[in-house]
Amino acid sequence: MESETSGGSRTGIIDYGGGNLRSVRNALEFLGADIRLISASADLEGIDRLVFPGQGAFGDCMNQLEARGLVSPLRSWLREDRPFFGICIGYQVLFESSEESPGTEGLGFLSGTVKRFPSTMGLKVPHMGWNALKLADPADPIWRSLPEKPYFYFVHSYYPAPEDPAAIGSTADYGIEFAASIRQGRAVATQFHPERSQKLGMTLLRNFLSQPVPDTPAGA
Repeated sequence: MESETSGGSRTGIIDYGGGNLRSVRNALEFLGADIRLISASADLEGIDRLVFPGQGAFGDCMNQLEARGLVSPLRSWLREDRPFFGICIGYQVLFESSEESPGTEGLGFLSGTVKRFPSTMGLKVPHMGWNALKLADPADPIWRSLPEKPYFYFVHSYYPAPEDPAAIGSTADYGIEFAASIRQGRAVATQFHPERSQKLGMTLLRNFLSQPVPDTPAGA
């Protein structure tokens, strides 16, 4: 059974001691979301959706999640196919590993690694600024009311490379074509920053908030 967001649902924002919490929280509250910050596993009680904002290093982020006891609960949340939106580092940690932090294990929700843009491209790294997306499935409700090639704001030196092409929700081009977002069940994650992407970013976040949530976790 599923219910719409309006029935008293609550959205948790992962607080791992870093990231772009304020602007993400402001954007979600503007859209009418009932927000709770999540800095420990107990904070997840009563949460219907999770948003994982981010900036910073892969290894530091995973170390902070481990210290706060959030790694196992996050893996369970994703495995149970509960609504999740990852942004930037909140996208990258879904993968197994990153070239940024060799030897650090990610959440492993998706197979693949996070790679650095090649220095041989002749382009400035980090990739910073507006870029167009090529949508894998324009009919996906997450893209509702967005143009065919929406522009979003990026700031990053690393990008995930999913092993399964079916997980890719969109791509962008910066010397190479890379996975700008993923869509796996109820999980959405983006390398770009919707909270910095003006009207289109707010539309994307609204689409996430408007999607049905399960009354009970999958497999419960």
